[in-house]
Amino acid sequence: MNKYFLYLLFLLIPVINKAGPDKPVSAVGWTGDIYSTLNLAEKGLSNDVFQLAIKGYRKLAANGKLQNSDILTIADFSQSSKNKRLYVIDLKNKALLFNTYVAHGRNTGEEFAKYFSNKAGSCKSSLGFYITRNHATGASVGLSLIIDGVEKGFNDNALKRQIIMHGATYATENFIRRTGRLGRSFGCPSLPPDLIKPVIETIEKGTCLFIYHQDEYYIRHSSLLN
Repeated sequence: MNKYFLYLLFLLIPVINKAGPDKPVSAVGWTGDIYSTLNLAEKGLSNDVFQLAIKGYRKLAANGKLQNSDILTIADFSQSSKNKRLYVIDLKNKALLFNTYVAHGRNTGEEFAKYFSNKAGSCKSSLGFYITRNHATGASVGLSLIIDGVEKGFNDNALKRQIIMHGATYATENFIRRTGRLGRSFGCPSLPPDLIKPVIETIEKGTCLFIYHQDEYYIRHSSLLN
């Protein structure tokens, strides 16, 4: 987003590259009852989306890609941006830690997300599975979280595009009251400012993030879903 961020990212590259564990981290065992236990249907998350998230999460964990396999975060961009469509789930302790708003890219759509891209300058969100890395602090967005897209062709340019998770005043209920929808980012998954710190502290350093939409091409061609 600016020269300061690029400099900070350069400093963090060694940390990012070493963020994975020396040994594979096993996925949490049985997840079949978590969906119903946490009443995720009542909170707007379909079981189909949850099961897709679990499928990719398990592959990442089995391949030793997750430093922390207890936490799974789902951003369900098939829902209206007026919905609390971000879910941070503690799979080990069977707890929904956060359920809040998350904004999509300005060229991805208005109230509803429709268009996605992996290209720099597109101002669109990118679908698929990410691994969270370290937090950073920038002059323009403040505290943020580096997220590393791991699906080639869908989100693997996230680091180059400087796609990060950060707080934004346009990702709040007040903004929805004024405009009828959330505001939009340059492609970053943006959260309410008051939640960005606790969410980052919970999901940073090697957890799984899944950004979903019912995009048929992605679902058919994702290496983690097929």
